[in-house]
Amino acid sequence: MEQLYGTGVALVTPFKKDGSLDLDALKKVVRHSIEGGVDYLVVLGTTAESVTLTKEEKKRVVETVILENNGQLPLVIGIGGNNTSAVAEELKATDLTPFDAVLSVSPYYNKPTQEGIFQHYKVLSSASSKPIILYNVPGRTGSNILPSTVVKIAESCPNVIGIKEACGDIEQIKKLIREVPDGFYVISGDDITALPTVIEGGIGVISVLGQGMPSEMSRMIRYGLNGEYDKGHQLHNALTPGMGLIFEEGNPAGIKAIFESLGISTAAVRLPLVEASPELKSKIAAFVQSFAIPI
Repeated sequence: MEQLYGTGVALVTPFKKDGSLDLDALKKVVRHSIEGGVDYLVVLGTTAESVTLTKEEKKRVVETVILENNGQLPLVIGIGGNNTSAVAEELKATDLTPFDAVLSVSPYYNKPTQEGIFQHYKVLSSASSKPIILYNVPGRTGSNILPSTVVKIAESCPNVIGIKEACGDIEQIKKLIREVPDGFYVISGDDITALPTVIEGGIGVISVLGQGMPSEMSRMIRYGLNGEYDKGHQLHNALTPGMGLIFEEGNPAGIKAIFESLGISTAAVRLPLVEASPELKSKIAAFVQSFAIPI
């Protein structure tokens, strides 16, 4: 699974001003990411507002990304939820042939115990025909997958091959990297922890900012993977304000504001999310337009 090294991007789902899908804009987002040098694409993740998409819309989004990518980059699909049996059925019913892996978020809202999380992924492991990447994002799910649980899953479920770690706690990330079995991948799920995660032994990031500023994020991660830490830190420091801005009013409102400033898509999101404020849009546009790679 070396195709998961480097910078993956969690693709947005562009909407027209009336809230309908904008598949032409989605094609532009995919091209912008590919041309910017990212390493793989993640479709139907949290950033895609997948919980607000109908089954038919999800199908159209997936088909559009596959066609526009045209085999150029590896693809990962997000399939997760808090109803274990329903997620297992979706895994069985979905044609996973075009995808290299499945990204599956830890059950949200239910707040399962560590044993519940383990049993959830054990079921999904049996149901999936493709490798699974765990997704730990306590700020959204209300529960935290502890390193000991990740190790237990890794040792019990051979096709669970890695974790997108968005706990935001670098000490937990360090502990995780130390304890997981050899060959189990730790991928940063937060832009701000991406470089530190790579320096500690992670293999890359699944990024939000990376689809808006693909060459910059990809370059930073390559510096980290190549041991060019000084260059990586300089680029990280330059990108840090942008990482903060795009999450200031929630995701994906911020990254969609970048695409609006670039003329790629509108900044429209679906309720209960709302567009970035005019003030934030102005700050985001200024950051992107004035950004200069320091190296």
